[in-house]
Amino acid sequence: MNDASSNRTPKIKIRGLSKAFGDKVVLDNVNLDIFPGESVLVIGGSGSGKSVLLKCILGLLHPDSGSIEVDGEEVVGLMGEDLDRIRRKFGMLFQNAALFDSLTVWENVAFGLIQGQGRPRAEARKTALEKLAAVGLGEDVGSLMPAELSGGMRKRVGLARAIATEPEIIFFDEPTTGLDPIMGDVIDRLIVKCVKQLGATALSITHDMASARRISDRTAMLYRGNIIWVGPTAEIDRSDNPYVDQFINGRAEGPIQMQVRAL
Repeated sequence: MNDASSNRTPKIKIRGLSKAFGDKVVLDNVNLDIFPGESVLVIGGSGSGKSVLLKCILGLLHPDSGSIEVDGEEVVGLMGEDLDRIRRKFGMLFQNAALFDSLTVWENVAFGLIQGQGRPRAEARKTALEKLAAVGLGEDVGSLMPAELSGGMRKRVGLARAIATEPEIIFFDEPTTGLDPIMGDVIDRLIVKCVKQLGATALSITHDMASARRISDRTAMLYRGNIIWVGPTAEIDRSDNPYVDQFINGRAEGPIQMQVRAL
């Protein structure tokens, strides 16, 4: 990944972001900078606010307060064509690939090109096959239906779709969930390669620490709606933060108390 220190103007700038659902506070005054060409990872347990943070940036949820800037432009409150204009900078790899079952693989990959950019089908198909090749899938896979794919292949197709429009920013939602360790490593290597080739900025959320170490430059940990630690991923084992230490080592004992119902 690229060194963000050469350009300190954030690609994504988050300040004072808060979101609650009724009495449950999910995000509480979150601040985070993501710099151009950087790969940032947000870790945290289930319910820590990772997915809500991602949805707020994507404009799928409206925060209760705070600011989200993309390339210096405030995006909170944008709607319609203005929001669509910002979203054209984005690519997204969903947790379960989220492929359209009624479309062939190449049509899934080309969906944003055809529906979002109005590209002719023949041109979009050519680009889709190129992106499938970039993630190690042959032209024959393009004519298959999603139901014919293995879990690892579905993730690769999802990645091909995420990069098809050559976005400036790519979001990865639990990219290795449901994969065996070997396939998880394959997907992580593809993510790093594709992001680097595009020169894109990446924001990922995961609880998979093996994946975290492979795909990110910096890591931020969310706990109870707050970012409690941010630092280089290479230094996470020396964070001196007891919450981070407990999480990355998967220990039951520590300051993070899990609610477990007795049988």
